[in-house]
Amino acid sequence: MTSPHDQGLDVALELDCREMPCPMPVIELARHLGDVEVGELLAVVARDPAAAVDVPAWCRMKSQDYVGADTADDGAPRYVIRRLT
Repeated sequence: MTSPHDQGLDVALELDCREMPCPMPVIELARHLGDVEVGELLAVVARDPAAAVDVPAWCRMKSQDYVGADTADDGAPRYVIRRLT
């Protein structure tokens, strides 16, 4: 599977949640989903290991498209979501 970065996807908004503990990255995702248009991509950059499970689970619960994970320029994990609603 290719990463979102390898697919050349254009992220409309990237949230810097690097220093936030669980569950703050998902709370920030929920808070800022409305900041992008339907169909656009939002990325959450988070070092919190729980984000790898929490972000895809949140997308399933909220009927959003979890595109996948890659890494930010500094190597931190980055989770990409497409807003569907």
